[in-house]
Amino acid sequence: MEQGTNLWLYFIVVFGIIVLPGLDMAYVMASAILGGRRAGLAAVGGIVAGGICHLLMATAGIAVVLKLWPGLFNLVLLAGAAYIAWMGIVFLRSDSVFRPAAGRGVLAPPLIFRRAMMTSLLNPKAYIFMLAIFPQFLKIGHGPLWMQSGVLGAITAATQAGVYGALAFASSQASGWFGAHPRAATVTARAMGVLLIFTALLSASEALHRLAPQWAPSDLTLVVGGRSMR
Repeated sequence: MEQGTNLWLYFIVVFGIIVLPGLDMAYVMASAILGGRRAGLAAVGGIVAGGICHLLMATAGIAVVLKLWPGLFNLVLLAGAAYIAWMGIVFLRSDSVFRPAAGRGVLAPPLIFRRAMMTSLLNPKAYIFMLAIFPQFLKIGHGPLWMQSGVLGAITAATQAGVYGALAFASSQASGWFGAHPRAATVTARAMGVLLIFTALLSASEALHRLAPQWAPSDLTLVVGGRSMR
């Protein structure tokens, strides 16, 4: 496969993953609705920074360590799943998460940036992507792997900035509409909460599936009538 075709295919895959609703998207959307365009863009910056950290971890071999040490990787998945579930519960229990309230303090952009970055780092989808999909687009003979990783990382960051940036702008405009339609704000929050909890269950299921072989007894012996049956 030519490198140009490989990069286009990578972009299509990355775009398809990013546009799927998830933890990063929910955080950008909520930040923009509650804090306006500036807060939304700060969240986008934090998500992109988190993605760059994932790339650096993969390049430094940390992703390989996670793959070779399944227990650590499963712990990351479970921690991310718990964080996503907590976010989902917050959305389900709140009637005003998407509706600005008078007197509610808005977080400063630097704090939003840091929280968005942490959200990205705890997103299990990113680790699964770096372990299962990203290496498939690194081609021997198409230049140094670090350079290929940089190009793929730039495509990822640009796609995140484009998709989430557009979402931040749209969500900041929706703030007034949600304020005038509280029922719609509640329904949106409930739907996002259900989606996040479903995502958390999928992530936890993935981790538990990986742990299952470790829990299964390796040598089961059943003694019947003095005879050993395996």
